[in-house]
Amino acid sequence: MHAQGVRIGRYLLLLAGSFALAAAAVAQNYPVRPVRVIVGLAPGGGTDTITRIMTQKLADALGQAFVVDNRPSFGGNLAGELTANAAPDGHTLLTVSPTHVVNPHLFKNIRYEALKDFAPVILLVYTSYVLSVSNSVPATSVKELIAHTKARPETLRYASTGIGSANHLSGELFKSMAGIDMTHVPYKGGAPALTALLSGEVHVMFSSSGGVMPHVKAGRVRALGVTGAKRAVALPHIPTIGEAGVPGYEVLGWYGMAAPAKTPVAIIERLNATINRALPEVQDRYTALGLELAGGTPAHFGAFMKNEFEKWGKVVKLSGAKLE
Repeated sequence: MHAQGVRIGRYLLLLAGSFALAAAAVAQNYPVRPVRVIVGLAPGGGTDTITRIMTQKLADALGQAFVVDNRPSFGGNLAGELTANAAPDGHTLLTVSPTHVVNPHLFKNIRYEALKDFAPVILLVYTSYVLSVSNSVPATSVKELIAHTKARPETLRYASTGIGSANHLSGELFKSMAGIDMTHVPYKGGAPALTALLSGEVHVMFSSSGGVMPHVKAGRVRALGVTGAKRAVALPHIPTIGEAGVPGYEVLGWYGMAAPAKTPVAIIERLNATINRALPEVQDRYTALGLELAGGTPAHFGAFMKNEFEKWGKVVKLSGAKLE
């Protein structure tokens, strides 16, 4: 019996070694044809630009074209569905952002599971949003804004780019944690929302630094805080909302890459290593967009997405937001 056990053990070791060699060979030969990278938004926008910066580096490093496939749809759900149903061989990837983990809480009939149906590859970059107020609001700090709002319940309005958007949920989280009430006013995009803030039609907005900071510098609106856990590298003079009056408040805009679930680990690891090497080479291009480098392991990105999924699920439920 002992001899038989030894033989079985040796066989299993040989089998494991064969699998390891096969996996290494798959990764070494990957990719064997052009790779499709699906983006759930139209060409020319921020997500598209972020993706194209990295796909060019991947193409140079791995010797195959990485072709961006823009599939704009409401909330980006089509892009997620296409990726979830693609062959798990590394030749279909998806650019993911906060909407990836928010949408399952917003939509009734979404056709994929945000965590289960995807293999995380890497967190690429992240950014903070800026909490700004109209000049019609006599507040020069987060604490003053909270006090002003509490003294005038339900009179302040905050703009967003739509129900379930990052700036909508940033506002809902702020309301909850600060113990205040403001009325949400959704607009069809960042430009009309920002115009409403500038005109005083709305009083508060959480927005990208690139969109609002020129107006802050011109004195048309005031920036009171950034949403990250630490001050933004590009805006070191603006405090975080956490340090300025709402401890623990944190919202990040982030972008990463994922693959269909069951994509071979060896391929995921090769993609991850290649992107980690490439990130410092494109830092200037991302910095110009107001982004900071992330990087890290697939496991780190998976844990990050799980945390974001749970966090925003609670905020969506609290807000009562739903989309068909």
